[in-house]
Amino acid sequence: MANKSVFASLRGRLLPKTDTVNAVDAAAYRYTDAHALAQVAMTGTFGATFYQTPLDELARTVELANTVDPSFLAQAAVYTRKNGHMKDMPAVLLAVLAGRDPILFQRVFGRVVDNGKMLRTFVQIMRSGQTGRKSLGTAPKRMVANWLNAASDRAILQANVGNDPSLADVIKMVHPKPASKEREALFAWVIGKPCDVALLPQAVQDFLRFKETGKGRVPDVPFQMLTQLPLSTKQWATIAETASWQMTRMNLNTFLRHGVLAIPKMRRLIADRLRNPELIAKARVFPYQLMTAYQAMSADMPQEIRDALHDAMETSVRNVPRLRGQVVVCPDVSGSMSGPVTGYRHGATTVTRFVDVAGLVSAAILRRNPSATVLPFELRVRDVRLEPRDTIMTNAMRLSEQWGGGTDCTAPFKWLKVKGRAPDLVIMVSDNQSWAHAQYGDNGTAMMRMWEELKQRNPKAKLVCIDIAPYGTTQAKERDDVLNIGGFSDTVFDQIAAFASGEMGPDHWVGQIKAVEV
Repeated sequence: MANKSVFASLRGRLLPKTDTVNAVDAAAYRYTDAHALAQVAMTGTFGATFYQTPLDELARTVELANTVDPSFLAQAAVYTRKNGHMKDMPAVLLAVLAGRDPILFQRVFGRVVDNGKMLRTFVQIMRSGQTGRKSLGTAPKRMVANWLNAASDRAILQANVGNDPSLADVIKMVHPKPASKEREALFAWVIGKPCDVALLPQAVQDFLRFKETGKGRVPDVPFQMLTQLPLSTKQWATIAETASWQMTRMNLNTFLRHGVLAIPKMRRLIADRLRNPELIAKARVFPYQLMTAYQAMSADMPQEIRDALHDAMETSVRNVPRLRGQVVVCPDVSGSMSGPVTGYRHGATTVTRFVDVAGLVSAAILRRNPSATVLPFELRVRDVRLEPRDTIMTNAMRLSEQWGGGTDCTAPFKWLKVKGRAPDLVIMVSDNQSWAHAQYGDNGTAMMRMWEELKQRNPKAKLVCIDIAPYGTTQAKERDDVLNIGGFSDTVFDQIAAFASGEMGPDHWVGQIKAVEV
């Protein structure tokens, strides 16, 4: 007879062998190249994280971008910009695409570079040499010049805010041929050359006059052009009155400091703007950015504004699905989740952490699914009581206060086993850096073994792993009952709904990206 310890019968399906290790040298599963690129593109921000330096992340991103098919690279660049609302990452993918397939590059350029900031970011990345070249090259230079000529006057003024490179640097680099005398004058003004002021856009003429005299109506120019001028409270109120939604969110403390929020009319206007559903959708806001605004608010911020941010948060996640059956959400609150969600960046580190995002996703799902169970975990499940009727922000902050400890992604499954629970859907929100079971071998990760045990109790159960950090491995192998997805945008909720209802195909998330037309 054969050795029973080797050839014993297994219950359930065979577990996939692990094929790599994660950042803490524990057994893990490698993503396919396409999935790995999608995951890093939807979560990576090129800031230092708990386990990775910015240069490590960049090198891995460029390597993956040079490995996948050029058409998928183009699709990923568009998807991460339009669906993921990412900034630096789509520009990096576009820069790599420029060297791999100039035709595809030109086809998707305008869908990725959709404003002046993205234009300057793209040029910065191309000139850095990090994607394989230090010059723009013929096709990129032509596309940048075309953008400069086709952009509206307002878009040019908005692009003129910021440095490294400045818009003047970009214009000097590509030498666009002005399409009109008016655009020629505007380019000359941007780069500091003499020009016919009468040919400049009216807004620029108004700005130059206001800058010189300090009198008259505040000109209709980007907010940043005015901040260095000695403005009165009334003038600050005029700026706030016409501010965009994102500008309002980012400058609440500034408006408070300059007395704008002491004016009842302005306080109501700003509160109404913050909670306006159409403006929230147009701004393509990440729900976590609302949490950042809330966390960064001065202690003196009026309650009316605080309430408006709560309302905005409820609106920003309104497409969180109502899920059928028994739902369990498991936010990772371990120590590695304590880093800023966009990484450590000199002078620009956000106050919002990975654990805040995990708490936010969990609270949003609970809000729409009041019967769901939330199991925050590190090496064990934390005992936290949440009220489904509380605001999303309140419950998210309550969860994020639990952070600390090691990481064991099996902890929620052990809790469910002890309680005799067999949910229909388990949603993990983690950085996937489980290390409590560090063995590497043929019998899968500890999490997959625990998942297979749960499947014995409920064969129809499904598992969603939301990866919110750009590390590139998973604890659960993709298959028909397991979805791995990355990112912070509300697109994640759409994918969960499609997967839970059986509408998503066998290649899951990568298939959604491949559906992008290029």
